[in-house]
Amino acid sequence: MSDSVRMFVNGQAMSGGPLHDALAGAHFLGPVRTAPDYRFFSFDDVFPGIAPVPDGGWSVPGEIYEISYTQLRRDLLPREPAELELSVIELEDGTGSLSMVCRTLPGATDAVEITAAGGWREHLGAVSTAR
Repeated sequence: MSDSVRMFVNGQAMSGGPLHDALAGAHFLGPVRTAPDYRFFSFDDVFPGIAPVPDGGWSVPGEIYEISYTQLRRDLLPREPAELELSVIELEDGTGSLSMVCRTLPGATDAVEITAAGGWREHLGAVSTAR
C-alpha cells in the first residue's frame, strides 16, 4: 500500500505561490487540467476555488504533485482556507486526484467567478494590471 497520493493544486500552492513551500519534497508530476466539469472562483483575489457543475464547466489549469499523506496532513491542509475542503476531482485524462474544492455552493459566498480568466496566475495578472 502506497503512502502517497496525487494532489492537484491550482492557486497559492502552485510553483511560485505563497503556499508552495507546503509541497517541499513532494514530487512534481507536471502541469495538468481538470476535466471540463468545473467552475473557477476567486475569493477576494487571495485564493481560488473550483466547484463541480453538472454542465457549463471548464478545464481548470493547475499542477499535480505526488505527496505523502503525512505531508498533506501536516503541511498543506492546515494552511488551506476554511472556504475550501478536500475532495476528489476528475482530471482531463479521466483519472482522479485529490484537490481542494469550494466548501459551499457558488453564489452562497462572496466568491467571484473567474472561469474566463484562463487560470489563477492569469487572473492575478489581470487584477494587478487593472489597479
